[in-house]
Amino acid sequence: MACLTASSVWAQLPGAASQPSSRALPLPLSGPPYQAGSVITQQNAGQAGANTINSSIQVEGALAGSVPNVTPTSGRITLSLADVVKLAVQWNLGPITADNSARAARAERIQALAALLPHISINASDTVSQVNLAAYGFQFKIPPGLNFSIPSVVGPFNYASLQGSLDLSVYDPVQRRNWQAAKQTEAAFLLSARDTRELVVLAAGGTYLQTVATAARVTSQQAQVNNAEAIYRQAQIRKQAGTNARIDVTRSLVEFQTEQQRLAFLQADLQKQKILLARIAGIPLDRELTLSEPLTSGDTGASDLSTSIQRALEHRADLKGAETQVRAAEQQLSAARAERLPSITLSGDYGVLGANPVSTHGVFSVTGALNIPVWQGGRTKGDIGQAEATLHQRQAELADQRSKVEQDVRTAYIEFQTAMGQVHLAESNREYANDTLAQAQDRFNAGVATTVEVVQAQEQVASAESDYISSLFSISLAKLTLARSTGDAENEIPNLLKGPRP
Repeated sequence: MACLTASSVWAQLPGAASQPSSRALPLPLSGPPYQAGSVITQQNAGQAGANTINSSIQVEGALAGSVPNVTPTSGRITLSLADVVKLAVQWNLGPITADNSARAARAERIQALAALLPHISINASDTVSQVNLAAYGFQFKIPPGLNFSIPSVVGPFNYASLQGSLDLSVYDPVQRRNWQAAKQTEAAFLLSARDTRELVVLAAGGTYLQTVATAARVTSQQAQVNNAEAIYRQAQIRKQAGTNARIDVTRSLVEFQTEQQRLAFLQADLQKQKILLARIAGIPLDRELTLSEPLTSGDTGASDLSTSIQRALEHRADLKGAETQVRAAEQQLSAARAERLPSITLSGDYGVLGANPVSTHGVFSVTGALNIPVWQGGRTKGDIGQAEATLHQRQAELADQRSKVEQDVRTAYIEFQTAMGQVHLAESNREYANDTLAQAQDRFNAGVATTVEVVQAQEQVASAESDYISSLFSISLAKLTLARSTGDAENEIPNLLKGPRP
């Protein structure tokens, strides 16, 4: 180490001693920052009937929770899809935690910048002191005959000082690269927060659609209950008139009670779905929710697959975040290699010193230091090896993320095409089932058919209605999932349920 100072007696000056070299700040090996949770949308093959697919959404982790809104409107709350998404973006635990993680990364970036900026401080003091020289080994022996003595205790004496000091890193390549790496890390966390918003849009929007679908099933099932009750009443009347057998009355009663039990189950499921939706959106659980937008077939058009993939590669925040994490690792590797370079620091102070505040004199000192690392015991080599491993890991994660983004788009596109076909099939079967029920009821009223035919037709209508509702839910969820896969979920929400209604 070589030092250039403002005095020939630099070895005795404060601050002129050797300072430790700056060190590259290590980064986590894995690049992806805080994960708020997951949203899983699935299409499974139907087990029976014309319903060839069953769609579902599952929300896990922080995205399933929220900070309850303390100022909601009282009483019943009517919500559109856009309202639920807006509340979830504001109160869901996922975005809140992601924003706090970004704030912590911003604080680390500020701390890294502080190492490059001047540090200025002012110190004022007034000191009264008394020193025992004998305690420091001073033994004064005066020759005999001299008429004076040197005391072993000095003082008490007083001195006052007012000084300002400055410490400045003139050139430190390691600290500069640490700051640049912290900037990239902060940008990655901001992109992660943006991606979390997209996830919460999918979570809240998908749960809203699932709840609306359940509400539609409740309405459809209520119609089936009413229809079964009418058939049962009619069977009773015909039995009393002697034109119907008792078994027809019993059969219609069993069907009526079965439909009532199905209705009770769907009503309970609807209440549970509303609770789940309220948790995601930060709505107090004691509020009664009314969902104002029914399911629609909507606009079934979509961009072609290649266009969707290209849009995803350009817009997905998680992919951009992975690219930013690679740049942060590159800066960390550059900082580790810069540990071998010299650095220059400047420090100084200026103030007044005297026996008391009114009798002082100016004092100052200035120190400039050049620090040249020669041998650090292999520390630099170790830091470089660690930084290279981090960079290689993050490069691998970036390549994997690109592949995952394309996989998401291709999977969502396939599910969208499948759901679109299911809508057309369900619409057709719904018409046929209603026509079959109308004919069976006419035959029963004319006395040429029993309740067996009517009950079977009722079951077909119930199944067709359930399939139709499932198809509308599947196509809406597939559109939302496709929008999420391309990074446009939040922008697509206002248009998701626009279109013809059932």
